Amino acid sequence: MASKAAPAKKVVAKKAAPKKSSAITTKSQILAALAATGEISKKQATAVYEALLTIAYVGAKQPKGIVLPGLGKLIKVKRPARMGRNPATGATIKIPAKTVVKFRVAKAAKDMILK
Repeated sequence: MASKAAPAKKVVAKKAAPKKSSAITTKSQILAALAATGEISKKQATAVYEALLTIAYVGAKQPKGIVLPGLGKLIKVKRPARMGRNPATGATIKIPAKTVVKFRVAKAAKDMILK
C-alpha cells in the first residue's frame, strides 16, 4: 500500500518585531531621555527644553511661523467668521473670527511615524 506524504508546509520567516520601548509621555520622562541621550544633567536638559519652547512660541507669533526641521511647522492662522449649528438644539449660530495655532507635520516625521 502506497502512503501519501503530507504536503510540505511553507515556512515563512517572520521579521523580528521591534522592541517596544516604554512610551515617553510626561515632561519629566522627556527631560530624562534628553539628559541620557545628550549625556548632560537633568537641570541642563530642562534649560535646553525651556529654551526650545521659548524659541517655538516666539517663532510661532511671526507671520511665517517657525519651522522645526524634521518635526514640522508652527504657524498662526486667522479663521474667518462663519455660520455654525448648535448640535443640541439645531439652531443656527454665528461663530466669530479667531486666531488659532496650527502644527503642520514635516514629511520626514510622517515617514518615520507611519513607517
